[in-house]
Parts: sequence; structure tokens; C-alpha cells
Amino acid sequence: TFYVSRGHSRFTIADCRMIKLPIMKIIVYIFLFLVITSPVTAQYNIIDYGAKNDTSQLSTEAINKAIAACNSHGGGRVVVPAGNYKSGTIIMKSNVELHLESGSVIYASTDTNDITRRAQPAYRSQKDPGGWYALLYAEGETNIRITGYGTIDGQGATQIPRSHSGGDLDGRPRNLLFISCNNVLVDGITMLNAGIWNQHYLNCEDVQISNIRVYNHCNRNNDGLDIDGCRRVVVSNCIIDSDDDAIVLKSTGKAGCENVAIINCIVSSFTNAIKCGTESTGGFKNINIGNCIVKRSKSKVPPIFGRTNIGISGISLEIVDGGIMEGVQVHDIVIEETECPIYVRLGNRARKHNPDAPAPPLGTMRNISITNITAYNTGNYTASITGVSAAKIENISLSRLRLVNRGGLKPGEFISKVDSVAEDEKGYPEPTVWKNLPVYGLFMRHVKNISITDISLVNMQYDPRPAFAAIDIDHLSMQQVKVEGSSRPPGLITKDVKKLEVRDY
Repeated sequence: TFYVSRGHSRFTIADCRMIKLPIMKIIVYIFLFLVITSPVTAQYNIIDYGAKNDTSQLSTEAINKAIAACNSHGGGRVVVPAGNYKSGTIIMKSNVELHLESGSVIYASTDTNDITRRAQPAYRSQKDPGGWYALLYAEGETNIRITGYGTIDGQGATQIPRSHSGGDLDGRPRNLLFISCNNVLVDGITMLNAGIWNQHYLNCEDVQISNIRVYNHCNRNNDGLDIDGCRRVVVSNCIIDSDDDAIVLKSTGKAGCENVAIINCIVSSFTNAIKCGTESTGGFKNINIGNCIVKRSKSKVPPIFGRTNIGISGISLEIVDGGIMEGVQVHDIVIEETECPIYVRLGNRARKHNPDAPAPPLGTMRNISITNITAYNTGNYTASITGVSAAKIENISLSRLRLVNRGGLKPGEFISKVDSVAEDEKGYPEPTVWKNLPVYGLFMRHVKNISITDISLVNMQYDPRPAFAAIDIDHLSMQQVKVEGSSRPPGLITKDVKKLEVRDY
């Protein structure tokens, strides 16, 4: 059976015989019909607008002219053919697909006059230095695409601050920044060497990021992918290797991250591989993180912040600047090396998202599931779930976990008593605050309703610490706890645990 078009006329072999036409001729007719009736996407080649395959010349004006022409004619595809192009700020517009053909590279100019400061957008963010800098920039646009097998190289090692704000507000340019945009697709491309965060999606809706490759090890704050206060987002089939956080959900303004799926990704980081936080003003709701691999970075250069080269954490979930985290599922993750496999933190740093905002109240974390996690050859920082006395983490379950740490610690190389673990509710949320905790398996404090089922703990070398600590827990249920290898017998330190249920321990 040959279908002429979806849901319409069809020809069968019998039809062809009846009308006495050769089968091959029928196939040719059908093919021509489909070609003639298929919609043709208008294409705008940047070469036709004056772009130069020559990095000694700027192609900024030509690329922006091609995008503007495409937009003014109702949309289409702006083509970047194979070649090397240098550009300043590129302004994306609605209904435009920027398509980087295989073999094409857009290099960010390192002249501070070429990547220009944009006007401060209506949406305010804690990271806004008063007007953003980026190689690829869009604000308030709809139906924008970045596709193809080409490369965007931010030349971040030589990108210098544009302002004197300091820290991550000093104006170093992102490779990509989309603000308050709808219906966004980024697919297939490679993004390298940003001046700061590699790509930043802020207050956007209906975003798909797939099949991209990111390598970002050249400057401070080199995140791989930042989803910031966005709704309805899918990140899939990506490979990301970064000096700072690899894939991170943030809420640096009033908008929260909601309905986000991160699936089938391979991530590496010298800091945190997959994280919700640190900024949390608008919170996180309905987050699904699954079928991912966390592995050691292939970078041979030392971490820029001078930290561990195996990564600080595999999975981090954090609320420290107000906001609500609810409905988070982390599942089917393999973690090879990192100092801390799982870090869940409710703190009270209470940083404002802009100077005029009120100080955020204590946040909330509840209804969190972490399941099917295998972490091996990890350091000794220990997994932890910690709230604060005035705001406990609520309703969290952990199941089917296998945690294999290196062990080999000696007395004096870890915090010796659970009472000596600092609350640090105002501090920066990261396992580096405590490093080697008094237990090797899981440290729990200030939690209401926590369930642990089918957890297996292994020390590669003898570890003198007990397995678990539970302090100020309203209800703790533990079952099917296994300890293997050279570890001491499992130990559970408890203090102020109101209800404890232990089976198969």
C-alpha cells in the first residue's frame, strides 16, 4: 500500500495493476507529489549577508541581518555553512532557526566592544548585573531554534569582566542566554569555553534541549547548563563536562522551576554534577531526574576553584533562599567517583533575589523520592539529608541504593561526634562544609518522615565510622539494610528520634 499523504488517498498493488501503470512509475509519481506538496522552509545563508569564513573579521552584522530578514519574512532557517566565523552579540528573533551545519564554528569575539551589554530585562534575577552579556541572546521571543552539528566556542579563557561587580556578576559573557522566551529548541550542537555559565535559560517556557555536547573548563563559574525559573522543560541525551555545576536547576528570581525532566544524560563536573539550587527563591516543583550517568571529568587541567578533581557531589537538592521544593523524583542514576553521592539540604541563607526584595522566609522541602542509585568509588564525605530545627525536610524516601565509598580513614580524619557537626544554616550549601562526617553511610538531621528501604553499603577499605546517624527525626523507617566488604558491623547512632522502625537490619 502506498499512502500519498497522511490520512488521505492510498494506492495498492491491485490498483496499480488495474490502471496498468508500472509499479516504479507509481512510486516516482508519489515521490514527486510529496516533494511538490511538502512545505519549503525559507533559508537565509549568512554568507549572502556578508559573513566571512575568516576569524580575523567580524561577522556580527551579517549574522544579525540574516536573522532579522528571516524574522521579517515570517520565519525560517538561518544557515551557518561550514567554516570559522567570529562574532559579537547575536540577537535571536521569533520564528527563526539558527542552523549550524557540520564543520561550522562561531567564535565569540574577545573584544569587549563586540559583545555588548543588553538593556536590563523586565524579569529581575539575582544574577543580573544590571544588563546581561552573551554571545547568543534573546528576550521575550517565541519559536526559536538552535540546531545542527556545528560548534559555538565562547573563547572563555580570554573573556575578561565587563564590569566591576565582582564574583559571578562581573559581566563575563555567557555563550547562550534566553530570557522570558517561549517554545525553545536547542538540538545537536556543541558548546565550548564560555566566559562564565555556558547556557542560561531564564524564566522560559516549553524548552527542549537535546543531543548537545558541552565542554566548559576555561574560566570561573563554568556551569554546563542552567535552567533558571523555567516551566515545562525537557533535557535529554546530552553529554556535559564542566568545571562548575554540570546540569543545575536554579530559581534566581520569583519564578520557580516547574515540570522539568532531565533524562538520558552523561554529566561530569569538578563541583556538582546534577543540582537543584543554590538559589531557590521561586522553588522547584515536579522535577524528574532519571537514567543518567555521573562520571569523572575528562579534563586534565586542575579545577579552577582548587577543589577536588573527582567532583564534590553527584546529586544535590537544595533550598536555602526560601522557596518550596516539592514533587522531586531522582531515579536510575549511576555515579562513578565523587566525594559525596547524595546531598539534600534545607538551609536558611535567605539571600534576596534583588536588593529591593524582602528577605525570603524559611523554605520547605517535601515529597522527595530517591531510588535506584548506584554510587561507587566515591570519597568519604558521606551522603546526607539535613534540614534546620525550625524547618524540617518532610516525607522523603530512599530505596534501592548501593553506595560504595573508599574508606581507609583514620581517627582524626573525620568529625568524631555527631554533636560536632555544625548546623551552618546560613552558610553556602555544599558537602565541603563538613567533609568527612562521623558516619560513612547516611547522616540525617531535622527530618520528618524518612523511609529507607533496600540500601547496601560497602567500604573499599576499612572505615572506622558507624553507618548511620539520625538526629531530631520525627519518624524513621529502615528496612533491608546490608553492609558488605571490610566495614565494621552496621551502626545506627540516634538522638531525639521520636519514632523508629527497623526491620531486616
